[in-house]
Amino acid sequence: MVKLSSATLFASVGCLALSLTAGAGVASADPGFDAVINTTCSYPQAVAALNAQSPAAAAEFNASPTTQAWLQSFLASPPSQRQVMLNQVQAIPRLSQYAGVMVSVASTCSNY
Repeated sequence: MVKLSSATLFASVGCLALSLTAGAGVASADPGFDAVINTTCSYPQAVAALNAQSPAAAAEFNASPTTQAWLQSFLASPPSQRQVMLNQVQAIPRLSQYAGVMVSVASTCSNY
């Protein structure tokens, strides 16, 4: 088993989580955020949508087993737990560049 430092783990999980939130600081006012929290998409659907909509972001995601595992856990969790998971990583400003892509993925992944 590969061991990751806590900083690496936090950054990897944070990358995906913050990208999914579309600015978690305004979560209650952002309808896109609700789409992420309440998505019914499966992991394969989310990954397919990500690959189709943003190959660059998908390449980063596909290179990170930690982030892949986090997404699997996120999608397997109920909405209340998803909110908690996202709140844990919302304070990473440099990751906000992925926000639009992930809201788009959450909004369209059911098409894949």
